[in-house]
Parts: sequence; C-alpha cells; structure tokens
Amino acid sequence: MRLRHSVAVLPLALVLSACGGGAPTPSPAPTASTPSVRRPAPAARPTEQRVLDHQLRDAVWKNDLAAARRLIRQGADVNAKDDTRQSAYLIATSEGHLDLLRLTLRHGAKVDDKDSWNGTGLIRAAERGHGLVVGELLRAGIDRDHVNRIGYQAIHEAVWLGHDTASYATTVRVLAAGGGRLDQVSSSAGLTPLQMARARGFDGLERILDHMTNADRPADADAALLRAARAGDADAVAAALRAGADIETRDANGRTALLLASTFDHVAAAEVLVAMGASADALDDRHDTPWLVTGVTGSVRMLETLLPANPDLTIRNRFGGISPIPASERGHVDYVRRVVRTGVDVDHVNDLGWTALLEAVILGDGGRNHQEIVRILLDAGADPDLADHDGVTPLQHAEQRGYDEIARILRAH
Repeated sequence: MRLRHSVAVLPLALVLSACGGGAPTPSPAPTASTPSVRRPAPAARPTEQRVLDHQLRDAVWKNDLAAARRLIRQGADVNAKDDTRQSAYLIATSEGHLDLLRLTLRHGAKVDDKDSWNGTGLIRAAERGHGLVVGELLRAGIDRDHVNRIGYQAIHEAVWLGHDTASYATTVRVLAAGGGRLDQVSSSAGLTPLQMARARGFDGLERILDHMTNADRPADADAALLRAARAGDADAVAAALRAGADIETRDANGRTALLLASTFDHVAAAEVLVAMGASADALDDRHDTPWLVTGVTGSVRMLETLLPANPDLTIRNRFGGISPIPASERGHVDYVRRVVRTGVDVDHVNDLGWTALLEAVILGDGGRNHQEIVRILLDAGADPDLADHDGVTPLQHAEQRGYDEIARILRAH
C-alpha cells in the first residue's frame, strides 16, 4: 500500500527567516566600467532546497502540473525523497499522473529508482492498474523484471494485489506487450502470474495470461498485429507486440494498427497500442489519422483513449477539415461536447469553406441533435457570423432551410 506522507507546507520566506536567511543584498547596478553580465542563479541553500523538494512532492500528490513545472524551474529535484523514500517521480508512478510522470522523466528522473519496498515505479504503477504509466515506463527503459523485497515483479503485483477489471486487463496486456517475464514464480507467494489469477478467481486476467504464455508465436508479427487491431482482439495485439511487431506497421491502405482500432472503435485494443507509444497522427492513403476518424465515428471513449497520445488537433482530413466538422455534420452531440474542451479550433474552415457550425446547419437535419450541437459550438466560442465562401452565414442557411429553432439559437448569439 502506498501511503501519502503529510507534512505542513511553510511559506519559503518564513522558513528562510527562521534559519537566519534574510533578504539578499542587492547587486550594484552596472556602470560603464562594469558591463551587465547575465549570471546563472545561485544554487539553492540546503534549507531552501528541502522546501522546494517538499513542495514539488506535494504538488505531485495533488496532481498540480502547473505548480510542479514552476517548482522544477525554481530548482526542485524530481528525485529528492521524503523520509518514507518517496520522490516526486515515484509518487507520479503510483498515483497514475501521466503528465507529471512525463515531466519528471524530462527533468532527470532516475527511472530505476526504488521505494521503501525496494520497488520500482513500474511495480507501483502495476499494483494500481495504471496501464498508461506502465507503458510510459517500459518505453523509458525501466527494468521490466525487477523483484521487490517481498518477492514480486510488476506482473505479480498487478494480479495478486489488483482486480479483475478493465484497467488491470490493460495493465497486464501492456506488461506482456513490453516483454516482461510472465513465468516467474514469486518467492513469497510461490505462484506464477497465471497461477495467481486462477487462485484469485480472476477469469479475465487468467484468460489474458493463458493466451500470452501458451499461444503460438505468430509467424508474421506485423500481419498479426494488423489483424488483431482490426478485429479488436486486445490480447492478440499485445501478443503480436510481444513477438516483435512494428507498432507503426501499415496495411495496403496505409493504415496502422491504431488507425484500424480507431476506425472500428475497438477501445481495449487501442488502449494497449497507445500505452505502447502508437502515433495518433499516422496518416493513411485517404489522409485519415486515428484522431481524425473519431470525428466520423463520434466515439467519445476512443477520443479519451487517444488524448494521452497527444494527437495533433490541427491535422486536416482529405476535405481540409478537422474532427469537430464531420462530428457536427453527423450529429454526434456527446463527441462535440467533449472535443470543444480540448482547445481545438472551433472556427476552422475546410476546403468547402465550411466551419463545424456551418456543417451542422447545412448538412444537418435541423433536429434536436443538430440544435444542441449549434448551442455547444456557440458556447465554445464559435463565430455565428463566419460565412461560407459565398458569403452566406449560418443564420441565413438555417432560415433558407426552415430550421426555425436553429435560427432562433443563432439570433440569440
């Protein structure tokens, strides 16, 4: 169990004052004989460093990315540990804070650092079922098979201390896809991961581990990966990656495994691929990407699955549009409601001269779904006066089509 170590946070000025540190003596202003030279900031004093490090750990506990960035800029150490041997980096792994984990890795986190149980961040993340964090750590080169002081690898903790749920299924698949050992007997439990799943009655995890340990290795791993992604077989996706498949391999139409999974809305397969680093921006021969396809399918679950892959929201489809445009045309209300919160450009104009708002009116049916989409887009800042290439506004299009409710909504803005 990972326990938070609570310590009161004192203002930095108060701590420094208590330690005899007053305000710094100002440097003399430069003169003609003393040229102005930009010098590096002096290293933090020991007490100041301890405060910064503590505040950074506290920010990570709170999942406060902005504060963590600021504290790191001020010199906080992502590897500095408290008296429970937890650092900002290790806390990010156990709490599943992916963006904070990435921040600590960019600023020198010791990827194989250990906690008080002699466990790595991979073990901590696996115990909690944080599949995305597990994938990030595997790709960062962490020791896949480290054993902690109670005799568990990451895969043991995911099964023995986890649950038979979707998040742990993804975690186990990612651990397998990353090449970790699956047949090691835990020195404390005396069981392999597969035996652990059986002992706990975890039918789902048992099925996954049985597939990973007993299925035949595919003769063509790349082809197996594409077939599995298209079919939505998340276990076979992990097995193909474990067998060495290129995660960005493409079919005859230039589609990657992630694009296939996204096209057919196979979320579980996509989760494994995203955790293992698949690109959400890979273009096929129709100029579709995994992200762009979500605007056509309207899948909010797939949108959420792809966001950790940091998709490029500006990539255009073959019509020059971005994902909110086809979603608005098709009446995908929940998708539009979610996608406008990503910061995507709601006034983007495609090659036909249409915005998402114009498509909702011109290609919609004027019914409740398109009425709601018009409201969502306007509330998100869409310009109701942005006309098409012929100078016709959304309101004029609505009036011409007899869409009285949409026209009323547009007039109100």
